[in-house]
Amino acid sequence: MKYPEISVKGMTLIEMLMAISIFSIIILAVTYSATSFYRYNAYGLEQAQAVDSARRGIEPSINNIREATYSDEGAYPVVSAAANSFSFYSDINGDNSIEKIRLYLDTATNTFKRGLIKSIGDPLTYNGQPETIIILADNVRNIEQGVDIFEYYDNTGVEITNLSNVSNIAFVKMSIVVNINPARSPNDFTLRASAALRNLKSNL
Repeated sequence: MKYPEISVKGMTLIEMLMAISIFSIIILAVTYSATSFYRYNAYGLEQAQAVDSARRGIEPSINNIREATYSDEGAYPVVSAAANSFSFYSDINGDNSIEKIRLYLDTATNTFKRGLIKSIGDPLTYNGQPETIIILADNVRNIEQGVDIFEYYDNTGVEITNLSNVSNIAFVKMSIVVNINPARSPNDFTLRASAALRNLKSNL
């Protein structure tokens, strides 16, 4: 009995090279996709952390503005106001001691900061006392986006553009633009908050 012949044919060199090339392309594509996925997620997490950090800095600041009051020396609650800085007096920790607070954008480091001065002495004074500065938010892009951090309004809701008379200020809005890397998505994130100054005699 004759059995049928079985033909065993191996891959040619060209076929093998093509298979290796296709396999390599698939591996590279999968690796790139995975790397991009993890890189994007890591960046998204960093951005979320930056936004959350800014939020945790802004919330107490707007509360301090809301509770702005007359200083331990009897000075008016608002010291000075500008597009990217605001100085006022407020009791930040409920101990009946009024602190002098300066909220401002540090353009050299793109950080939003708070300076704080405590009153000391008898009689109490802020003069000559050290200012303690902390960072409330970093990666701030208000200057690049042309967005003022502070906007001011009077008792009638009209925006104040002439800030020479701080006694007209009754309401303050804050806007902080944050982005850890403007060249990559996600885009800028803007945090907003506002407060009416409760303790001004002009508001009674």
